[in-house]
Amino acid sequence: MKTEFSVPALVPACTSGGLADHAIEAAAKNPHGVSLSIHRGGAWVGVSAQQFLDEVRAVAKGIIGSGVQTGQRVGVMSRTRYEWTLVDFAIWYAGCVSVPIYETSSAEQVEWILSDSNAVALFAESEKNKAVFDQVSSRVPDVTRCWVFESDGIAQVKSLGTHVSDEQLEQARGSVNPETLATIIYTSGTTGRPKGCMLTHRAFMFEVDNVVQVMPEVFLAPGASTLLFLPIAHVFGRLIQLGCIRAGVRLGHSPDVSNLLADLQGFQPTFILAVPRVFEKVFNSAQQKATADGKGKIFDKAAAIAIAYSKSLDGSGPGIGLKVKHALFDKLVYSKLRAAMGGRVEWAVSGGAPLGERLGHFFRGIGITILEGYGLTETSAAHTANRPTSIRVGSVGKPIPGASVRVAADGELMLLGPHLFTGYWNNPAATAEAIEPDGWFHSGDIGEIDDDGYVRITGRKKELLVTAAGKNVAPAVLEDRIRSNWLISQCMVVGDAKPYIAALVTVDPDAFPAWVKAAGKPTGSTVDSLKNDADLRAVIQGAIDEANKAVSQAEAVKKFAIVGVDWTEEGGQMTPSMKLKRNVVMAEFAADVDALYS
Repeated sequence: MKTEFSVPALVPACTSGGLADHAIEAAAKNPHGVSLSIHRGGAWVGVSAQQFLDEVRAVAKGIIGSGVQTGQRVGVMSRTRYEWTLVDFAIWYAGCVSVPIYETSSAEQVEWILSDSNAVALFAESEKNKAVFDQVSSRVPDVTRCWVFESDGIAQVKSLGTHVSDEQLEQARGSVNPETLATIIYTSGTTGRPKGCMLTHRAFMFEVDNVVQVMPEVFLAPGASTLLFLPIAHVFGRLIQLGCIRAGVRLGHSPDVSNLLADLQGFQPTFILAVPRVFEKVFNSAQQKATADGKGKIFDKAAAIAIAYSKSLDGSGPGIGLKVKHALFDKLVYSKLRAAMGGRVEWAVSGGAPLGERLGHFFRGIGITILEGYGLTETSAAHTANRPTSIRVGSVGKPIPGASVRVAADGELMLLGPHLFTGYWNNPAATAEAIEPDGWFHSGDIGEIDDDGYVRITGRKKELLVTAAGKNVAPAVLEDRIRSNWLISQCMVVGDAKPYIAALVTVDPDAFPAWVKAAGKPTGSTVDSLKNDADLRAVIQGAIDEANKAVSQAEAVKKFAIVGVDWTEEGGQMTPSMKLKRNVVMAEFAADVDALYS
């Protein structure tokens, strides 16, 4: 194992300009090429690179015309949609700083982000979002402008810029250099108030240029396209948005995940990005449907062949027998899964949480290679990533070009590179705690680097459990495997200062009705009414038994409890980026935890 590994940059850090220049360069390179697609009237309508630039400039003029000064902060509270990308570039063109806000944020969160960032304006998606802002507007008096996308807000902003000259606009854009602050992204945080990560134009430009160049098969392939459905308010979605504009990839947006399958089939992307939970849902839904149709054994065999086929690619390749079986199941199963995602997807980028080897091999085996990566808001998204030409399933890849990673004495991963944030807004104490004087950043994650430079994440430093016997246990290893069961939604492993490891488990509300029917339980049964049912507990026990195979006896889950309700962002147990708020769950379900040790 290595203690440190670096990869040389493919593209040096920029010495002039800002992110808005990427839209200008895209229009100059291919003005009539379709840069984005908007879903209107049941069809995808193309927006050329020149049309996008013209609209960015018009909105930027409106921002200036409204009185917003260069360097001031502008909030954006919206789901993933074309207007988000539009105003992001317009804010930068106007020399301002964009501050993303999840559209699901509470009034208290909106107030904190707008007040802490000293924002002076807000773009909101809907009247619903504006109503949340209205609740706190008296406490954020500096925010004197609020434009609503769904209430003709873009046109209203444009109308404010008719008197702004091209010279004024370019003067505003010229106020930006690589060291200028581009955005303040507030980490959703599993505890306490969110901290605002300050990311410069240089950080994002360096990240985007090097990620695009190290993955030409994804971003620079002829006809490359992606449908963005993750929140642009999250740094992961933001990176892909920027990468698409930079690389000339056709970009579409899908704001409503309930329409995602239809959008994928209509848009037909060549690559997608998602968090592991999305891939788990795709696999589990397919398995569940096959079981309901009486084809569960066929699907399970097809999955096993896909995994075996993928694993063979890391060795001498598949033998003739495996090739024949793979070709058969490609016709029966794999092609249908690819068709459900549009039929053209070859690559998928996964981040935000560990994917797990089983899913990685399954999707590569059906013809969709998942490139798992790792990063944080503080690293402008990706810090490590698997490449199309060098994949190690189960790892998060090597550092991106220009990045370095080091394993500290206590196992924490330390990160370094030009794409790192400059600190936390209005929080020098937190900045000093996170960034060493020599520039290395404390990730808070525990991991290791193999001899070839591939990184593996084994847990969160603050989430390590220490049992009463003194055994250190990383809960993520168990939780990821337990959640892979089609009937399980969420899981939290407990056992800090306790005699053994245990777990709280929630049942997937989408999968539960099918299980109730298949298991012959009374119609209308709830999870709460069946949480002690022997058959339901047997399914969960099976998932736990599989997970326990990955750890030692001392780390294995000995007992579990089924919780009657699922954990969600709306319920307050999950962050918008689908991370578990352990302190909240521990407080709300303290009695369930206590019962595991009584």
